[in-house]
Amino acid sequence: MRNNKGQFVKGYSSSPETQFKKGQHWRKIQEFREKDWLLNEYVEKQRSTKEIADHFGVTDSAIIFWLKKHSIPRRNVSESRKIKHWGQKGSDNPMWNKTGELNPRWKGGITPERQSFYMSKEWKKSCRNVWKRDNATCQRCGLHRSDSLDMPFHIHHIKSFSVKELRAEISNLVLMCEACHLFIHSKKNTHNEFLQ
Repeated sequence: MRNNKGQFVKGYSSSPETQFKKGQHWRKIQEFREKDWLLNEYVEKQRSTKEIADHFGVTDSAIIFWLKKHSIPRRNVSESRKIKHWGQKGSDNPMWNKTGELNPRWKGGITPERQSFYMSKEWKKSCRNVWKRDNATCQRCGLHRSDSLDMPFHIHHIKSFSVKELRAEISNLVLMCEACHLFIHSKKNTHNEFLQ
């Protein structure tokens, strides 16, 4: 009921049968909200928050919330690792000593060509020479490495990486800051700067 100002009248209830009574709650009672139960499961049985959360179909953060609410101290990383099940060890592990063709993830012993090239001595030598030749400066915008230590720098191929004979050729490489390198390979580079 409201008064003539439109305010609710204190002490008057228009639908007492639908109101929560003292001690009632709209949420279904869950065991993990009880301090004693949570102490038993988390501390005594040493179950993880994830295990408890999965059991009730809630998130880890719900369990962590109730641990904090009941002032139950959480385990630190080293304590967690001591009780964590890490699987079988040594020769009991079904993947023990399965390398090369014995491993189910074996892909025939081939390293992808690009990855193999970028790890080669030839590429590393070319990179050093390009950095030296370009004086650690982006060849598009002129940003020097010392002016922006948080901006990554890249070595850009003027002719595509797919041209094998020019991959490590210094005349085909140019130093770029990351922003310029992204621009060069974007649709905004309508004049094909640094591309052939």
